[in-house]
Amino acid sequence: MTEQISNGLPSHMPTLRVMPMPADANVHGDVFGGWIMSQVDIAGAIPAARRANGRVATIAVNSFLFKQPVFVGDLLSFYAEVVKVGNTSITVSVEVYAERNRLQASTVKVTEATLTYVATGDDRKPRQIPPLEDITTVG
Repeated sequence: MTEQISNGLPSHMPTLRVMPMPADANVHGDVFGGWIMSQVDIAGAIPAARRANGRVATIAVNSFLFKQPVFVGDLLSFYAEVVKVGNTSITVSVEVYAERNRLQASTVKVTEATLTYVATGDDRKPRQIPPLEDITTVG
């Protein structure tokens, strides 16, 4: 999905960065998979909402793979990009990297997922995704 730089992270900016806390883990210090899934959903919704130019709702988790455990204190970086746009739906790929032992700069890919979002109106019903030329960027 992405080109990597020397520290093992993709070369572009992450969509989301977060550090799990003790409340996000079991008694052994392993972060709950459900917590990671919720963060992936948040990260994926950001580019989906930008592309939809408004509200989106998650309609499918197409794939989700936990490649490595995540520990309390890992600095997680979430990289999300739109991979497909339909009439009302947007599919997003999300990769998650953990920076462990920050003094030694060890980085591992811990999760990868693909999610589908549907653009919704104020009535929360599906709506058409506008063409790219109709979307204005605020900047």
